[in-house]
Amino acid sequence: MSLLDPALAKDTFRRLRKHMSPALALAGKFAGQGAVEVAAQGCEVRLSDGRTALDFGSYAVTLLGHRHPDVVAAVRAQLDAMPVSTRSLSNPLAAAAAEELVRYLDSPLSRVYFGTNGADAVEAAVKLARLVTGRGTVVAVRGAYHGKTMGALALTWHDRFRDGLRELLGGAVHADPADADAVRRAAADGDLAAVIFEPVQGENGVVALDPAVLAQWAEDARSAGAFVISDEIQVGLRRGGPRSLALAAGLPVDAVLLGKPLGGGVVPVSAAVCSERLYQPLVADPFRHTATFGGQPLCMAAVPAALAAIEAHADNGVQVSSFMDSGLARLRDRFPDVVTEVRGQGLIWGVDFATPEHAGEVVFGLAQRGLLVSPCLSRPETLRLLPPMVATEGDVRQAMDALAGAVEQTRQTMADRRVEVAG
Repeated sequence: MSLLDPALAKDTFRRLRKHMSPALALAGKFAGQGAVEVAAQGCEVRLSDGRTALDFGSYAVTLLGHRHPDVVAAVRAQLDAMPVSTRSLSNPLAAAAAEELVRYLDSPLSRVYFGTNGADAVEAAVKLARLVTGRGTVVAVRGAYHGKTMGALALTWHDRFRDGLRELLGGAVHADPADADAVRRAAADGDLAAVIFEPVQGENGVVALDPAVLAQWAEDARSAGAFVISDEIQVGLRRGGPRSLALAAGLPVDAVLLGKPLGGGVVPVSAAVCSERLYQPLVADPFRHTATFGGQPLCMAAVPAALAAIEAHADNGVQVSSFMDSGLARLRDRFPDVVTEVRGQGLIWGVDFATPEHAGEVVFGLAQRGLLVSPCLSRPETLRLLPPMVATEGDVRQAMDALAGAVEQTRQTMADRRVEVAG
């Protein structure tokens, strides 16, 4: 079947409904206006009906755009040599990737655990903290999102993900992000293993945490013999500006968690980059926490290529950030009754709308105009814009035009509904 065969979309939605989820089929049909994704390059995704869409979404994976040539070349070469590891013999690709990642962060963190998704890195870091300290409690933050596996889910804040499982989600407490004394109080009973935070909460609407509060939490955790973990799976690797937000802020962290763009937008890779003390259980017994596909050669080949490409495009990323900042400010000033707030830094931006209904209408308008963004499932009035660092000024202008058109359409739609209700 050709990628542009109209039957492809129809068959895809049928299979999704029958074998996966009707809701997935409906959401995908809505986003693609009846088409499905078939190919991608750079900032563009090609659809099965021949249209293209500008990708400022993909939940932060495509920092380098789709199919960055250097990453694709590295992965393709490894695919032709040895895509999976024996898990018995030593893997030179994992060793080289670990060394390169430690060098890239240029910090006291010298040990690396590789997984395939963000929750893998969260689970590993928290497990290590509990093993080293012999304690059970982890302080997370209200509004946090750390994943949906059981250990990570205990640290995630939002009811949508936790309902029906609460009795199984022990060992975590959630601190008010404005409460600088929260960690000291949590440590008072002697059971604190770690504090974990996202310097910028992406799923919660691109909310930056106060660096002064994070510094106090880190100091209090360290004083209590507990660990400090910075979850930068969504905002690290220059998505939020620096290579690591926590390290750039001078926070004394014991682990930086990375993922999403770490595989260059080509393969799934995550990592927990840890201090010697936190990593000691895996120094003593490397089989204490393993995953069959963690550190596989195909994914490891992508890591050095992705890091090099990120640095090569870093200056352009700064320009894209500036274009986004000014463009979104103009949007807010033009539509203050619809766009209530804009937040962001680097290449991650959150746009708040007057109501979740407004946000939903804007998503519909963007789908019609060929712009992909990432909604916030736990904050439905907010949309995330995650431009690739390889975007051009023209790409950003196209995105801003699509946003302005969708917001204008939403304003008119909501006004018409008010008239209907009044009548």
